[in-house]
Amino acid sequence: MKTVLRTEKLTKRFGALTAVDGVDLEVREGEVFGYLGPNGAGKTTTLRLLCALIAPTSGGAEVAGFRLGREDAQIRAQVGILTEQPGLYERQSAWENLIFYATLYGLNGPTARAQSERFLRLMGLWERRFEAVATFSRGMKQKMAIARSALHEPRILFLDEPTTGLDPDAAKTVREFIVALRGEGRTVFLCTHNLDEADRLCDRIAFFRHKIIRIDTPDHLRAELYGRATEFRLMPSPRPEDLVRVKAVPGVHDARLENGSIIVEAPDPLRTNPLLIRTLIDGGAQIAFVTERKPHLEDVYLKIVEGHA
Repeated sequence: MKTVLRTEKLTKRFGALTAVDGVDLEVREGEVFGYLGPNGAGKTTTLRLLCALIAPTSGGAEVAGFRLGREDAQIRAQVGILTEQPGLYERQSAWENLIFYATLYGLNGPTARAQSERFLRLMGLWERRFEAVATFSRGMKQKMAIARSALHEPRILFLDEPTTGLDPDAAKTVREFIVALRGEGRTVFLCTHNLDEADRLCDRIAFFRHKIIRIDTPDHLRAELYGRATEFRLMPSPRPEDLVRVKAVPGVHDARLENGSIIVEAPDPLRTNPLLIRTLIDGGAQIAFVTERKPHLEDVYLKIVEGHA
């Protein structure tokens, strides 16, 4: 995929504090890129740098084909950002807010109205479009802020904790919106503390603590740290000979009994598991189910980020 964002030793210092330290990364067009790190790690500062809202101390970046520091106005026209605060005019209605921001983005009248209607409907707020934003719940304001950031259909959408404080229904709407943006070929740069959400949404993730610690897909990070394991649940329970047969299958690294199942570790389960199933059935075993053992992304995060610290 085409690279839509690239940084080279991007650094931001505030006096003696280095918030962002020599960041090198590439983000591809059409992917959801997760940016994960603890509070105070410099994630929001990174977003503000990449949106040309603050200037770097050193290093550089190219965002949507434009150079940071030389073509900042063009960068700001090509990106959208959701910050920690919704940034809405609370005395104005939802409709008035979006029309106003659409105008700031340079959309003409008919396009501004069409886009405002589209995003209000996507966020489930169309029926309340003429109500003042001050009467909205926190979740509704968050959805309004996301709609505002995407009105002009930016090439890259930067989202800083988009589902924090939302109820399950509102969070689901936001996640579906992110998936829809990816389906349109847009890039989403997602900062989040919700590791389950990052696991479900992100094509790749970066673990970050003032500098990049690791970048990879969630599955590759799991496999590197914990290997690949598959659970074979047998009925009524595994027999000793079942375990012997499993260990003899080519490609099996290790196998053990655990709570009525055989847990098999193999580097290439897509190749090995069909052989295992055939071997077990030929040996008279009754397989109830086969499932992948996946460590939580939280375990991966803690091992990498806290271990780095």
